[in-house]
Amino acid sequence: MSFSAVIVAAGSGTRAGGSKQWRLLGGKPVARWSLEALLAAGAQEVVVVIAEGQAAAAAAAFSGLSGWRTVQGGADRAASSQAGLAALSGDDFLPVLVHDAARPLLAPDHVRRLLEALDGADGAILALPVADSLRRGVGGRISGAVDRDGLWRAQTPQAFRLGRLRAAFAAQAQDQGATDEAEVVTRDGGVVRLVEGDPRLMKLTYPEDFAMAEALIAGQTRPLQTRVGQGFDAHRWGPGGSVWLCGVEIAHDQTLIGHSDADAGLHALTDAVLGAMGDGDIGDHFPPTDPKWKGAASDQFLVHAVERLAARGGRLVNVDVTLICERPKVKPHRQAMRERLAEILHLPLDAVSVKATTMEKMGFTGREEGLAASAIATIELPA
Repeated sequence: MSFSAVIVAAGSGTRAGGSKQWRLLGGKPVARWSLEALLAAGAQEVVVVIAEGQAAAAAAAFSGLSGWRTVQGGADRAASSQAGLAALSGDDFLPVLVHDAARPLLAPDHVRRLLEALDGADGAILALPVADSLRRGVGGRISGAVDRDGLWRAQTPQAFRLGRLRAAFAAQAQDQGATDEAEVVTRDGGVVRLVEGDPRLMKLTYPEDFAMAEALIAGQTRPLQTRVGQGFDAHRWGPGGSVWLCGVEIAHDQTLIGHSDADAGLHALTDAVLGAMGDGDIGDHFPPTDPKWKGAASDQFLVHAVERLAARGGRLVNVDVTLICERPKVKPHRQAMRERLAEILHLPLDAVSVKATTMEKMGFTGREEGLAASAIATIELPA
């Protein structure tokens, strides 16, 4: 059966460490898992709803795939869903699946069962019966029990006819919040069927959920081996008014001299990732003799290295960068550097370390002739 899909990927993901939809899981971005599954199941069109400023992240995450496009989401889940639905082509009878990007382990069989259940109904959702005992709590104490009989844990995707779902949203009051599309349709008098869900179709909400998802993926794929790479870089000081370090521009009375932006922290880290893979060094991939890279921002070098890692089915586990200089003082900017690296690498903040030290006035960094950086990256690759 022909169908289209909307992937909602506009959330901030703060409980999971931020931007969880673009973080790597099993060697590829979280949102890519869902897009690949929907395309493999036969989706004729997939609209991915993203937050403002995330177009580049989506383009990188979905590189090499076709049949998708992005639209900007709204202030909440309902607004983002409606933005995705509005962007779909097709008539009112077209089946459409709405899916959370944070549920990456979607399988074509899930899609097939939903589409079959949609026949003769206004909607169909994957759901699991509540198995655990439920308690209501107040102030950290149990205040009562909740009867779990008839209770279900709703999952996504959720399937509807395009026209029916659009009409249900149009009939919903502006201040009438809904947690998902099934609630919108049932409030509008629609019949939504429950389809047996899958515990593996878990939602990534907290940092520890990623470890569980990695374990599920590892059980279905080849075992992983852990590797460690090391990188080192140095640049001399020259006339200037600012310096780039670990992707952050810092006002300074000098700048680092190099063919690109001379960000020694990013250069060292790029070499560490490439080294862990046995994939050459930064000079092999971005020769300083090539005018194309003159003045280039070094974050693209690091992104390139991580993309090559993902293409081999690997993932980045954590990074550690040490900057060696007398000036500028790194500590006031260290948190911004960690946040920028976490953003570039799609890693949680606690997997990114930036430190600084001096050479106690010894050597070229001690004489303030230049700045050096060393980095270590831990990766996992299929054995």
